[in-house]
Amino acid sequence: MEKSNFVDQIRVFCRSGHGGAGSKHFAHTKYTDMAGPDGGDGGRGAHIILRGSKHLWTLLHLRYYKNVLAEDGENGSGSNCTGRSGKDIIIEVPLGTIARDAETGVTEAEILEDGQELVWVKGGRGGLGNARFATPTNQAPEHAQPGEPGTEGWKVLELKVLADVGLVGFPNAGKSTLLSVMTAATPKIADYAFTTITPQLGMVEYRDGRSFCMADLPGIIEGAAEGKGLGHRFLRHIERNPVLLFLIPADSKDHGEEYNILKSELEKYNPELLHKRFIIAISKSDMLDDELKEAIAKELPPNIPHLFISSITQQGIITLKDLLWKVLNEDQQ
Repeated sequence: MEKSNFVDQIRVFCRSGHGGAGSKHFAHTKYTDMAGPDGGDGGRGAHIILRGSKHLWTLLHLRYYKNVLAEDGENGSGSNCTGRSGKDIIIEVPLGTIARDAETGVTEAEILEDGQELVWVKGGRGGLGNARFATPTNQAPEHAQPGEPGTEGWKVLELKVLADVGLVGFPNAGKSTLLSVMTAATPKIADYAFTTITPQLGMVEYRDGRSFCMADLPGIIEGAAEGKGLGHRFLRHIERNPVLLFLIPADSKDHGEEYNILKSELEKYNPELLHKRFIIAISKSDMLDDELKEAIAKELPPNIPHLFISSITQQGIITLKDLLWKVLNEDQQ
């Protein structure tokens, strides 16, 4: 298998900066050795921050980024000088990235917008210097705080592709061909299963300069919810697609059964996926006459919109664009 330039999950060790210690210091003047406490605060330890970037579509640039070690804050010093804070580390990630704790699996951050910044791993606070503890009854405090330690641990960054429409179908259903016809994307296309092993994104140009994003996702097979084939790697990418376009080839032995298998895999992985809007497209329909189309239509669920298309002859492509646009914008009408 060729090496992929698409990386949708990485594991990385993170350590935020320790806070600097507060200073225990007393001012010295020409006439007084102990003129009063003037110990400054310690600087904050550096944060590790996630920032969303619309220019990224993979975590490939972080593939060898195995250790993220942030800078410690500097200690405070006399003359009420606060220590310098550690320089924050900013990690740019594509939109749709989720950050989790590797041990607990708890989601810690989610990046959905360009320029969005979230503190992922907080740096330790700097300790207070002894000048902070002076009181009328204790004018020469001997106490200053140590800085708080940073946080460390193994973390996981996981990408879930952000697209308006996700193409769902068995391997070799014609998804890559459809994407290439409807968009400017140029996915690898061949007549064998699992040609698409990573998500491909394309912008569908619609009327009046409007557009929407479509994703050709890796082919699903029966058992994907249990991790067979490309399994969970495929299924997690459809969680963010508001519309799912089920592509079933005209030469399928049982179109209704194929739809039910695809739907069942989605339900087993995450029942909430069934709340998305579904559309069924019968691909390779240039080989069908009206009688066969009528027979296939009877196999399909009556409550799901369906249409017949052919990427080769362009049959039904404009109608499909119109339907997708209508369904995507139903809530705005």
